[in-house]
Amino acid sequence: MKHYFLRLLVLLPALGGVGGCSNLLDPQPVQQLADDRAITDAASARAATLGAYDRVQNYYQLDWPTLGFLPADNVRFNGTLNQYLQIDQNALSADNVVIAETWTFIYQAINGANNLLAGLPGVSDPQLTTTEKNQLLGEAYFIRALSYFDLARGWGGVPLVLTPTRSKENGQGTRRATLAQTYDQVLADLTQAETLLPDATTRNRAVKATARGLRARLHLYRQQWPDAETYATQVLSNSAYALVSPYRAFSTAPFLTSESVLEISYSNADANTMWNNWFPSALGGQYNFQPVPAAITLLNDPAVGGGRSALLASTTINGAAAIYGNLYSRSAQRDDPSYVLRVAELYLIRAEARARQGKLSLALADLNAVRIRAGVPASTAATAADLLLAIENERRVEFAFEADRWFDLVRTGRAGAVLGVTDQKKWVFPIPYNDLVADPDLEQNPGY
Repeated sequence: MKHYFLRLLVLLPALGGVGGCSNLLDPQPVQQLADDRAITDAASARAATLGAYDRVQNYYQLDWPTLGFLPADNVRFNGTLNQYLQIDQNALSADNVVIAETWTFIYQAINGANNLLAGLPGVSDPQLTTTEKNQLLGEAYFIRALSYFDLARGWGGVPLVLTPTRSKENGQGTRRATLAQTYDQVLADLTQAETLLPDATTRNRAVKATARGLRARLHLYRQQWPDAETYATQVLSNSAYALVSPYRAFSTAPFLTSESVLEISYSNADANTMWNNWFPSALGGQYNFQPVPAAITLLNDPAVGGGRSALLASTTINGAAAIYGNLYSRSAQRDDPSYVLRVAELYLIRAEARARQGKLSLALADLNAVRIRAGVPASTAATAADLLLAIENERRVEFAFEADRWFDLVRTGRAGAVLGVTDQKKWVFPIPYNDLVADPDLEQNPGY
């Protein structure tokens, strides 16, 4: 299930496939991959739910975070693999292996959710109570919502496949929805999820607060400021969710903390290998991802990074200091989580939503809650424009090595000014080549 950079060397670069797209003579669109897992009783329903989470785990383990930080301005790729150089240089092609693999994994997660939504209602097993059945259905709706949300912010409008796909022909010819339609589907699924999920505080599976947190982010992306504020507030008003101090406590504590709204868990037996790509060879890693000098300066600045300087560490290589990213630091246990939603993000979502509505003092208070936790001086931004820039800059350091920076700059229209990526056609990813070959009704994004 897990994949390393070395593994990518053996994948065929163009017509070769990942996941279910390896047959060159009979390519199959990955959004139509079969799943023949039967859901007939309580045990199979629970197993299928864990299987759907496993597919989310697949794409959040390496590919999705990489697509979130590598095209932006905090991280560079230190290597020669073309698929990663393309991401780093904002020069993606439709045969990029990482793009194809991510698309595959996400649609596999969607298909797992669709199988649950189709199979669960018909299960009659005294071991599966109505309460648990509703919970599992709610989790399936949430997984599908998260998957389509990530597809939308990466690719724009995508084919909306809402029923299980059990053969190549099943669902073929599903045309791409618009971005608005895709986000509408995300909202519909989150609405359903919220009604079905328990009001609990599980942090590595979906609960009501998880659905509300993702809904806050969805409304932020859609520039629906009052709704973004409302749903962020619903989570922040829950005493079970709070910032933890010091900053690094959310990622170094041996258990899930109150900072987590949702994180994807791993274990030594089911390892997260992200650390391997950040750590230098002297520490057993490959040093594929490196913080750029500007990010190092920001994180080490007491007035900007504060406690977030702990995201950096250094060792000596050939007599010289080598600085590396230290977010994924549990290399002995291999159980670093993938961070999907944190309390800090909800504060900054609400800060941005409030600033956009002219609620400047409230927005400043939310921004400073994050800054105070990081041990940096409170912001004194007084105008809406200054506040929005301060929030943008805060997000850059708060989520420096998480899957945020690129998508933040795209959604705010700032990728051109900040990164120099002025061709807006490059603000979305290409549809994988194999899927275009397999399904002539699937249209490529302009510019690819």
